[in-house]
Amino acid sequence: QMQFVESGGGLVQPGGSLTLSCVASGFTFSDYAMNWYRQAPGKERELVANITRAGDNTIYPASTHGRFTISRDNVKNMAYLSMRNLKPEDTAVYYCDIPQLVRGRGTQVTVSS
Repeated sequence: QMQFVESGGGLVQPGGSLTLSCVASGFTFSDYAMNWYRQAPGKERELVANITRAGDNTIYPASTHGRFTISRDNVKNMAYLSMRNLKPEDTAVYYCDIPQLVRGRGTQVTVSS
C-alpha cells in the first residue's frame, strides 16, 4: 500500500520555526519528485514546495520562498519541510503529495500567539 505519513505539526508562535517530516512506504520513493502542499479551512490547496527526485533542485512559491526549505533523504524514504519566521497565514494542514500517485493525510500547523 502506497502511503505518506506526515508528522511534526503543532502550535507555534508567530516568528517561530517548525520542521515537518514525511515518511514514504509502499513505493520507490526515489523514483519521484514530490511536493509539500497545504490547505487551510475554506481555502484552496496551495503548493508550498517541490523537490526533484535526487533532491538537487527545489521550487517555492512567493508565499514560502526564503522561509521554507524542502529536503529529502532517499535512503530513509523521508521528506522534510523546515519552516521559519512562521506567520498566522501559514496555519493549515500540511501534507506530502506525488500527483496522481499518493497523498498523505497531513499534519496540522497552527501559528498563533
